[in-house]
Amino acid sequence: MFPGFLSIMAVFIILNTINLLDSIWALILVYSAGAALGMFVAKGFFDTIPRSLEEAARIDGACHMSIFMRIILPLSRPIITYISLTTFAGAWVDFIFARAILRTPENWTLTVGLWSIIDSYNSTEFTLFAAGCVLVAVPITLLFMYTQRFLVDGLTAGASKG
Repeated sequence: MFPGFLSIMAVFIILNTINLLDSIWALILVYSAGAALGMFVAKGFFDTIPRSLEEAARIDGACHMSIFMRIILPLSRPIITYISLTTFAGAWVDFIFARAILRTPENWTLTVGLWSIIDSYNSTEFTLFAAGCVLVAVPITLLFMYTQRFLVDGLTAGASKG
């Protein structure tokens, strides 16, 4: 459980060995391997779902798939939303791995492309860089605004007395 960028040299060597360096598949592999943290967070959330709900559904004759689809999945919408948002936002704004893995400008991500604006113009085009940063932030902002209700519903689910 250490920050992913501490393993950048090992990841670089492994990707170079299997000839995946400078490809989008390398980033997909790296970001997918980082999904284990979301699994730990989800496990903690699933442990809080009462076992009695599953037992009651089993007594009513529900199968495993029915219990999962009709009980567990609707209750876990907040944690699925949270993990989806943090995973997407992390990959969307990641610079360190993208810069180390992707070499050719055709494969660069948005963050590496924004960095190249500052790097290639010797910091004279900061307004262009700032405008690009705002445009990069728009999809994340819209996604958070759309999924905010799922997060709020999850936070307030157990807050009512009755």
